[in-house]
Amino acid sequence: MTRDFVVDNVIKAGVKRVFTLPGLGVTWTLPAFYERRKEIDVFLTRSEQVASVMAQVTGRLTGKPGVFMGQGPWVSTTGSFGVLEALFSGSPMVLLTETSDYDGFGQYGVYQTMTGDYGGADIQQSLKAITKYCTYATEPEAAVYGFQMAYKHASTPRMGPAAVIMKSTIIKEEMPAEPRARLYPPDGYWAYSPAKPDPESLAKLAQMLIEAEQPVIVSGQGVYDARIGADLQELAEKLGCAVVTSYNGKGTVDELSPVACGMLGTWGNPTANRMLAKADLVLILGASMGPDYTRFRDPKMIRPGDQKIVQVDIDPRNAGWVYPVDLAIQGDVRDVVAYLQAQNLPADKKPKRQAVIDKLREDTGYNDPPRLPSAPGTLHHTDVVAAVQKFLGPDDVVSLDAGSNRIWNTNSLRIRHPNHILVPGGVGGMGWGGPAAAAAKLALPEKRVTCLAGDGGFLMTIDVVASCVQHNVPVVFVVSNNCGLGMVRDNMGDKKIGVDFAEVNFAKTAEGLGAVGMRVDSFSGLEDALREAHKQDGPVVVEAKVDPAASYVPASDTVAL
Repeated sequence: MTRDFVVDNVIKAGVKRVFTLPGLGVTWTLPAFYERRKEIDVFLTRSEQVASVMAQVTGRLTGKPGVFMGQGPWVSTTGSFGVLEALFSGSPMVLLTETSDYDGFGQYGVYQTMTGDYGGADIQQSLKAITKYCTYATEPEAAVYGFQMAYKHASTPRMGPAAVIMKSTIIKEEMPAEPRARLYPPDGYWAYSPAKPDPESLAKLAQMLIEAEQPVIVSGQGVYDARIGADLQELAEKLGCAVVTSYNGKGTVDELSPVACGMLGTWGNPTANRMLAKADLVLILGASMGPDYTRFRDPKMIRPGDQKIVQVDIDPRNAGWVYPVDLAIQGDVRDVVAYLQAQNLPADKKPKRQAVIDKLREDTGYNDPPRLPSAPGTLHHTDVVAAVQKFLGPDDVVSLDAGSNRIWNTNSLRIRHPNHILVPGGVGGMGWGGPAAAAAKLALPEKRVTCLAGDGGFLMTIDVVASCVQHNVPVVFVVSNNCGLGMVRDNMGDKKIGVDFAEVNFAKTAEGLGAVGMRVDSFSGLEDALREAHKQDGPVVVEAKVDPAASYVPASDTVAL
């Protein structure tokens, strides 16, 4: 049957796990997965939103497409969260879905139909708007070839989500003995040789680094994806070249390295913003330079014509996308950093460069993250950051969610080990952090995984706790409970409306879902809870009572450069 051939190609792609809340046509694929259950795992979630995020994060962590399966109406609606995140952040992901037209005759406006006929909805039109590639298969061989192409498009630069929509009735059809379109093994379709950077451009870049007085490297998601943070840090330390990061690039280098200046942006670190403004050469490695981390295009941070700007990106469209550049290099940042390391560039300017970095870090308090007071019986966001900071080691991975808690983490939490933090850096929506943590633990079972979320975001996808219980995924979820939408509440000043939540006891809720629940209201209590939580065999929810008056504003860099 069609389903057997599709599942076979999924396995040949090296996919070890698919994420789903099955319905209608996708349910009809399950017998094929059952037959191959020793080769591939079907991870059952309790919502399409959670399944989509877990597939997206799997893709980001492994570099190979995560697979999200679901019924058409829900993949294209509630399941679009993770798809949008994959699109915006360039994560490889494949969607397997169907048209929900039951008997195959969608023109009658069948219940739930997504064929695009009168009386129904058009799933292809919906998914084309949020995917890199989308195909509609109306016959068995088209479903198989469609997956082969979807996997190809999802995997090649710029990576992203790709969708295969199957007409529901073909899923159970037998493959023709002589298909109208001949099918081939997939490896030949998936062959890919990445473009190598131009040697003359690389030589020019090396000379620009030698001549620069105060070069600054912007480390972005390209560095994260290439897993070369340690190599980049070694190069930067040798040259005395400051490293600042985009939001998606946070933690690509040790944030306590002598050259590290933190994350850029209004909700980043003042040290990073001011360091970039001091640069005479800006080397952008795999970062789009979007407004979220340039203080919404602060004219003093990036100054084309005054600063020399070099941008390296695997997608030629991205270099010179936001700012005009003096040199655009297409290629993998891995190759660029390797080339620069091999040149053994002179380090005679390092002392002077490092002195500027040291003074700026001291002047902006980079080495002393703030600790702010809170009401009795509560913690401040800075207490949560400090407790987590003391706890983190080389075997830890942290996932963030959206809101006030995230701003304090991106501003003040210092990530010491490359690629040990996951952030919702595409659409950046609430509810992402919990499923991301679960997916991280599955992809990196040797790591200790902690999710840092607020009460608003965590409750949106709290069903992931039940899935972690069912599948025995030991993740710790730290919920900063300030009983409201903290960031929105702060923005409203003294005219607050629609931002305060009723009290929820997350510890008891966790226990009701089968997990361990803890509730803390002091710094020492949170320290103890973190240690104890990670000794458990299954998921744990640690609820930290955070002062509702604890604002994100002190973590914002709005002072003129």
